[in-house]
Amino acid sequence: MRQTFLNCLLAAVTLAVSSLGYAQGPSCIGLSLGAEGSLNGFLPFRLNSPWNTNIANAPLDPNSDAIINFIGGSTKLHPDFGSGQYDGSTIGIPYIVVPTTQPLVNIKFTAYGDESDPGPMPIPFNAPVEGYPNPDDGDRHVLVIDKGNCWLYELYHAYEQNDGSWNADSGAVWDLTSNEQRPYTWTSADAAGLPMLPGLVRYDEVAAGAIRHAVRFTLQYSKQAFTPPASHWAPNSNNQLAAPMGMRLRLKASFDISGFPPDDQVILTALKQYGMIMADNGSSMFISGTPDNRWSNDDLDRLKQLTASDFEVLLISPLYSPGNVPTGPAPTINSFSATQSIGSGQPVTLSWNETNGKYNIVSPSVGAIRGTSVIVYPTTTTTYTLYATNQYGRSSGQVTVTVP
Repeated sequence: MRQTFLNCLLAAVTLAVSSLGYAQGPSCIGLSLGAEGSLNGFLPFRLNSPWNTNIANAPLDPNSDAIINFIGGSTKLHPDFGSGQYDGSTIGIPYIVVPTTQPLVNIKFTAYGDESDPGPMPIPFNAPVEGYPNPDDGDRHVLVIDKGNCWLYELYHAYEQNDGSWNADSGAVWDLTSNEQRPYTWTSADAAGLPMLPGLVRYDEVAAGAIRHAVRFTLQYSKQAFTPPASHWAPNSNNQLAAPMGMRLRLKASFDISGFPPDDQVILTALKQYGMIMADNGSSMFISGTPDNRWSNDDLDRLKQLTASDFEVLLISPLYSPGNVPTGPAPTINSFSATQSIGSGQPVTLSWNETNGKYNIVSPSVGAIRGTSVIVYPTTTTTYTLYATNQYGRSSGQVTVTVP
């Protein structure tokens, strides 16, 4: 009886939260810990996020046919994920769900630090690196979900160090309970400045019978432009028919999926209802998913029957290029202060007030955080930095806590 009541209460809370446009469920509390831990129906970001918006009836771009021809109408769809290994490496982009108690570690950014979110981050020593157990010198993505706090951490070209810290070319923190966006023209762990996890095809959602979000995919060529939800370009073509980062394709409604295996039908239905979003340069028409030994590679190979000509391009609007990127004020940090320390390891409250910030990070020892204060326990005199970020940039402020 008590369990029935709790289930009803949880359902009511979920419905109320969903009606406000938030993610499915009030938090990440239902996620399963571990590598490829099931999200158990949790949907990253709010229901009105571009990732989670049903675009089955969205208008086409007037250049749809020409863009598809530029991609190559006969180019086959390719699921870039599966079970087992290829040349000693797993197939797909892995992720891991960690508990709230996961220790924070320092992150050193080696290429795009000025466009990366500073640490610390809860990246475990055993976090799976893309291509594990034998990752090469490729993208080496690392994706970590903090279950208790509902933050997503993503690193690009990441290498663990002997002291437990990580080096990475770039990285980003994502608030899974909001519709966070990177600052315009900033990258993330993905070239388009997008989160990666929300666009991956995962076995847990396919097994449950529905994918309720857009799918990440790559194309060989892109131009110097992006369209939301992307925030960054990585051009390798001057052709105006080359894709901007963030371009969305949709499987044509007329495409008959009835002859495909059930798991394939789930994926194909999502490509009709939510489409796929261009996130990086790479092999054309490669869609991204997670490695999982429960995949049937034979069934996934059936998806290669589709070609680019089975898809259409949704209206690309707005389109941002160097001449019209939106500008505006970065956050204003009005105050950042600390209570006085009374001794080593004793609690100190950091407090701040800001305007126009979308998400905050406090470094060292705190990391991504919501709210306007946090308690720290410095053992030596420490300077804390508050980073406040919005779609136009980042501001920072500092306060030093002197430990007597």
